[in-house]
Amino acid sequence: MAKAKYKQSEDGKFRARVWDGTYNPDGSKHRKNLISKKSSADLEKQVNALKGKVESGTAVQCTSITFIQYARNWKETYKAVREKNTKIMYENVIEKHLISLDNLKLQDIKKMHFQLVINNAVDKPRTCQQIAITFKQIIKSAVQDKYLSAQAYNDICIGIDFPKYKAKESRALYPEEVNAMKLANLSTMDRTFVYIIYGCGLRRGEVLALKKDLDIDLKNSLLTVRQAVEFDGNNPRLKDPKTVNGFRTIPMPSYLSDHLKSYIPTLKGDYLITKKDGSLMTKSGYDKMWQRIANEMNLAAGGTKEFKIIYGFTAHTFRHNFCTNLCYQIPKISIKKIAQLMGDTDAVVLNIYNHIKDEKEDAAAVINDAMAL
Repeated sequence: MAKAKYKQSEDGKFRARVWDGTYNPDGSKHRKNLISKKSSADLEKQVNALKGKVESGTAVQCTSITFIQYARNWKETYKAVREKNTKIMYENVIEKHLISLDNLKLQDIKKMHFQLVINNAVDKPRTCQQIAITFKQIIKSAVQDKYLSAQAYNDICIGIDFPKYKAKESRALYPEEVNAMKLANLSTMDRTFVYIIYGCGLRRGEVLALKKDLDIDLKNSLLTVRQAVEFDGNNPRLKDPKTVNGFRTIPMPSYLSDHLKSYIPTLKGDYLITKKDGSLMTKSGYDKMWQRIANEMNLAAGGTKEFKIIYGFTAHTFRHNFCTNLCYQIPKISIKKIAQLMGDTDAVVLNIYNHIKDEKEDAAAVINDAMAL
């Protein structure tokens, strides 16, 4: 007869302390007490089952932390390096929407709780989308931290009903807007900004961070993006471009190079677009500049202060226009090269290009030719 692996204690129970896959605050292994009233063999089954969970990564550590406590810790720890606007979005979702789950323990979260949060914001489809992005990341993080099982993500996050949401489509500039840009009575600095977003497709923050000596190569007509400006309230601060792809060098159209040759010598500070003292432009300063540009373009198109002929365009409209016009030049230029110039992914450019292809296709003519009798 095989010898029992575990000895029976004086109270008649069999006991073992087994590592549960987690660690104590001091770094030592956390061990779980397993007990069997039946037999050594029964305890051995429990031990082997727990060891199997540890080896497979499905073991979870017990915690009394609430869902909201964990969500706040997740935001402060794992999202600390995100852009300011992204962190504001997470903060808003947690404190205004997920807060309804305030007293619920993390390990008690179920699919219905996710659905209830969505239902509470069902009249705001975009907000529901942001809630979903945040909630799913929190649950995925809890799985990785071993607070929830690997299966928990699918059990909680899959099969949620969302209100239909359609993102506002970006548009290119209208011909009258392009013509108004050329005719508008813009200051030298305002025209510099417009020429750069139109001719090089930069993001607003990327233009505001351009340095005249470091980033502008007039000899070779090249512009290099190394940094971007983001606003903390009204105050500007420098940061890396939005993505790794954001670091890039772009050929400048001749009109931009010619313009900069006369503009750069007039500058006081290091930056192309600045306050009067040469320092980085503030958010209020940018807003005033953009309003001037929009007003002057409207006047150039024949509008008045009271009657707007052109309106509703943003700096991003110019960026989208840059990408759209380059896509019309395919195959003279590749999708990959356009993405490099944009500081974006191939997928973003391909999506725009597919719209252009659909626009240019004449299905009726093709069918008539292909199916002729």
